[in-house]
Amino acid sequence: MPDNRRSKVVTEGVQRSPNRAMLRAVGFSDADFHKPIVGVANGYSNITPCNVGLGDLADRAVAELKEGGAMPQVFGTITISDGISMGTEGMKYSLVSREVIADSIETVCNGQSLDGVIAIGGCDKNMPGAMIAIARMNIPSIFVYGGTIKPGHYNGRDLTVVSAFEAVGQYSAGEIDEQELMEVERRACPGAGSCGGMYTANTMSSAFEAMGMSLMYSSTMAAEDAEKADSTAQSAAVLVEAIKKQILPRQILTRQAFENAIAVIMAVGGSTNSVLHLLAIANAVGVPLTIDDFEAIRARVPVLCDLKPSGRYVATDLHKAGGIPQVMKILLVNGVLHGDALTITGKTVAEQLADIPDRPDPDRDVIRPWDKPIYTQGHLAILKGNLATEGSVAKITGVKNPKITGPARVFESEEACLRAILDKQINPGDVIVIRYEGPKGGPGMREMLAPTSAIIGAGLGDSVGLITDGRFSGGTYGMVVGHVAPEAFVGGAIALVREGDSITIDAEARLLQLNISDAELEERRANWRPPAPRYTKGVLAKYAKLVSSSSVGAVTDLNLG
Repeated sequence: MPDNRRSKVVTEGVQRSPNRAMLRAVGFSDADFHKPIVGVANGYSNITPCNVGLGDLADRAVAELKEGGAMPQVFGTITISDGISMGTEGMKYSLVSREVIADSIETVCNGQSLDGVIAIGGCDKNMPGAMIAIARMNIPSIFVYGGTIKPGHYNGRDLTVVSAFEAVGQYSAGEIDEQELMEVERRACPGAGSCGGMYTANTMSSAFEAMGMSLMYSSTMAAEDAEKADSTAQSAAVLVEAIKKQILPRQILTRQAFENAIAVIMAVGGSTNSVLHLLAIANAVGVPLTIDDFEAIRARVPVLCDLKPSGRYVATDLHKAGGIPQVMKILLVNGVLHGDALTITGKTVAEQLADIPDRPDPDRDVIRPWDKPIYTQGHLAILKGNLATEGSVAKITGVKNPKITGPARVFESEEACLRAILDKQINPGDVIVIRYEGPKGGPGMREMLAPTSAIIGAGLGDSVGLITDGRFSGGTYGMVVGHVAPEAFVGGAIALVREGDSITIDAEARLLQLNISDAELEERRANWRPPAPRYTKGVLAKYAKLVSSSSVGAVTDLNLG
């Protein structure tokens, strides 16, 4: 066993006896002071079904760590339920929670000089928050995903939480009655686990598996299945070995690992939020990664998986079809995955995938073969133009009309836009603009699942465009463009749009354009004045002061030096 940080603190002799005395009070014996001390970052809470099962997984990890000769120390970290806070002021705290989670894990692990950490998380920001901390600390680490929820069922169709949001729009449009709305609500989320489509939580868990920071198959397991607890125990055992061998996150989180993650995200049709989170993790580890790298990888990786929100299947179906390892093997044999990238097991990606078939099971159509993809190129496109000189992010697959030019319908908040949709004030051909919802302007860069679901529910998904400096839920689909940067609050061109202006969204040309002259745009910019901050005290005010542009990950420690 190599020297580790905690064992040096607790074995340096009499002068360290107060440290040992404190540890004896929490269960250490004489022999335990020579063992690695491992943090168990437990994201348990009953705030959300995503995290309600994490306490049991933490207990399983503790038992395995002890069995493997380590001393576990459990500490809690927070979560915000995106699905519950969606459409409310509370959603402003969601992206903020990513930074709080990262800071809390870093604070405990470094403050206690822990030798390693196993982070256990469920809801959307648990994953990137934990990985940002892991990247900063660079101690042996592994991430355990709490698991996906199983689908609900109604009238012969699978339901997810997005079904409930879309049902609101259908009810408002008169397409369903109140009884059906309530039946969908009652059945959409039947138990523990994170939202069941290829939404943000499942996207990020898949990315971490692709990067080698989580075990194979772990990202698509159902939260309530026994294999999830077994995988957690195996993760703890792997971490103990990684501590012995000093396999460190910065050996794993290389440029190759990030490219592998992006390739997998494109192949599975993952969330737009993955762009924001991978940029933030890369910033923490010091890997050069830009928003344009997503566009470059998108061009050479097809969409292979038919998953919700725009497809037919949920994450548990993907798991039965071979999960992320099957997707990775297809990408590997077709030359778009780095097989020599290291994983937390000490094996390379290629070694891990050696026994996986080159082609998916022909009896299941969740995963398509390379030569019969759902789409020939990836779905997350980076759009630029005078409305987004730093870039914006759009899901472009499954969109019937990849180009729209129409009059701007301008809203200064998500709530104002939602009211207009539900009151039938939006018409086919309109381009909705929701602004001052960016990282600084919101602050917090809220997700816009409520208005986008209302658009789908009202039958306008193929005829209305929407752009915002806010974010979208992983459950969003349609002609929508988010992460518009620079954001309105700092004077980005989205702040200068006027009601009725002509806007073009052209997915094929990767263009987001306000159709006015350069001279007119500059005149408007000269007359623009920044609004007063919405918050002047508390966590949102601090976040707004520190946060960077979404084009570099909306991180809070970009230029602190």
